[in-house]
Amino acid sequence: MGKYVINGGSRLRGEVNISGAKNSVLPILAATVIGNNTSTIFNIPDLRDVEIMEKILLYIGCRVERTDNIIYVDSTSLDKIDIPEELVREMRSSIILMGAMLSRCGEVNICYPGGCEIGPRPIDLHLKALRQMGAQIEESHGFLLCRSNGLKGCEIQLDYPSVGATENTILAAVTAEGTTVIRNAAREPEIIDLQNYLNKSGAKIFGAGTSVITIEGVKKFQEVKHTVIPDRIVAGTFMTCAAITQGEVIINNVEIEHIQAIMAKLKEAGCLIYSNCTSLKVIGPNKIEPVEMIQTLPYPGFPTDMQAQMMALLSISGGTSIISETVFENRFKHAEELIRMGANIKIIGKVAVVKGVKELTGANVSAKDLRGGASLVLAGLAAKGTTVIDNIFHMERGYENLDEKLRALGADIIKVSS
Repeated sequence: MGKYVINGGSRLRGEVNISGAKNSVLPILAATVIGNNTSTIFNIPDLRDVEIMEKILLYIGCRVERTDNIIYVDSTSLDKIDIPEELVREMRSSIILMGAMLSRCGEVNICYPGGCEIGPRPIDLHLKALRQMGAQIEESHGFLLCRSNGLKGCEIQLDYPSVGATENTILAAVTAEGTTVIRNAAREPEIIDLQNYLNKSGAKIFGAGTSVITIEGVKKFQEVKHTVIPDRIVAGTFMTCAAITQGEVIINNVEIEHIQAIMAKLKEAGCLIYSNCTSLKVIGPNKIEPVEMIQTLPYPGFPTDMQAQMMALLSISGGTSIISETVFENRFKHAEELIRMGANIKIIGKVAVVKGVKELTGANVSAKDLRGGASLVLAGLAAKGTTVIDNIFHMERGYENLDEKLRALGADIIKVSS
């Protein structure tokens, strides 16, 4: 366990480079097991979740080599179908190994996943889709034993555009007999990145980024090299850091199209944003304006993973803002910690009413989850006095060297081991 100690009040200035997307690299690493081939993946972020996925791949028999931000995976030696419980419980994204392992081995034994406690995230959509394709799934004592005598392509209508269920279905369908069509599929950029990686290896997937994805099953795969897209949530977090500190920050290695919803709300809050193809400049306002309504939605709507950061920003706005969380039920845990720092926030079910205060004050607070932790860092950057944030392992799951990058922009932040 470690802590961040932040002395607030510094304006952030300078440039920051955005690393590869956590929510893209994890499904891609899971997909490396499918083809009985070799993969070289570039732009890998240095994150705890990536380490866990590496350990899983090593455990099931893959050869994994990492050099800086490059990972090489050779899945030809894969020889296990059991996924270690202690690793799965640390990271929710490990559940996408179900589809990948069924695709490769026709069998997998995995426990229910862990990860941040941000409300119920049932995997019933995953299981329903896999069963439609012919998987037999036994649920017992927190474990899922999945078997198949050969998955069959079919038409799958998702009840909700779940990212995880879409990814799991794609991974399972890659080697299935015939054609699979996923309707009401998630449209996130990370789905497109997964499609691009798989198609480079020999898969036949069409339509990622739309609500209808078609997968034609194949049996042969080839060596593949692929570069992961930049992390849109990390980009959005640094944009909000610039905004809350009245800073001026250039953010490099971004996909502008992926962050349009974030840009729109920051402009409403008074930010000036200038962009070109792969970078942007954010100039924070002298006075943060309230935002009438933020409603989290599946992509291309406003991302739930940016809700907490925007709450921190709006806590010192010049009026009242409304935030409606429609994706996860229990994603306002950071509000009570922001209140400890002087924020005026009322939670009514899935709605937060944020009345801006003149200033926040430093306090001892605790990160309850990944993005909630990021909101406390934001609050600490703007607060008067010193803020100490514990449980920073949550942030290390999704932000590469966050303290170092903020210090390079002029923030007074240090990481203290405990």
